[in-house]
Amino acid sequence: MAASQASLLLQKQLKDLCKNPVDGFSAGLVDENNIFEWSVTIIGPPDTLYEGGFFNAIMSFPNNYPNSPPTVKFTSEIWHPNVYTDGRVCISILHPPGEDPNGYELASERWTPVHTSYKRDTSGYVAGEILKEERSEKVVQKRNRGGGIRNWQLSEGDGSKIPLLSIELGVADSLEVESIVLSIISMLSSPNDESPANVEAAKEWRDRREDFKKKVSRCVRKSQEML
Repeated sequence: MAASQASLLLQKQLKDLCKNPVDGFSAGLVDENNIFEWSVTIIGPPDTLYEGGFFNAIMSFPNNYPNSPPTVKFTSEIWHPNVYTDGRVCISILHPPGEDPNGYELASERWTPVHTSYKRDTSGYVAGEILKEERSEKVVQKRNRGGGIRNWQLSEGDGSKIPLLSIELGVADSLEVESIVLSIISMLSSPNDESPANVEAAKEWRDRREDFKKKVSRCVRKSQEML
């Protein structure tokens, strides 16, 4: 039953993304007969070391999605503090719900299946409505440096924004895949070297920035050659 519900949700999300493409990435199925495995291409964000790159990744969804998060693994070579050497992405939003056994993250920073619908606006925020509550409130969200999109504010009629709540962006009813990829794009823009997946990349990012830049540039060139 859970797999059937997950399948229907993922079919809807893929259809929405195909109907309304998002700048910065593209998504499709690895195998047309398997809705649980997506092929994603992320374009290196402008004004970052990854600009100009085309990085391919596989996003794998569990049968109990959205209660559990997908996994994301780059198949393109990429050098980043928050990506393991085998390509697996390590950011809070992709970690299972609950307390961190290592004590590095708060439960609120990890995956939380919050059913929300989003739309982008021109201010650089992502606007939407909380569907889980009976009342509908317009909100905006910011991206933090750890790669999550968590800080929500209430947008009043005059356009001003006041704090509303702090919440992990877990799952959206129609655009959660977009939200996950936007978190990864944010990760590329702002590496988090405090709890790295790739310790050597984190050391270079902190202490030997020129060496880090050279390795990233090589990855960008290689991704271009693979087009």
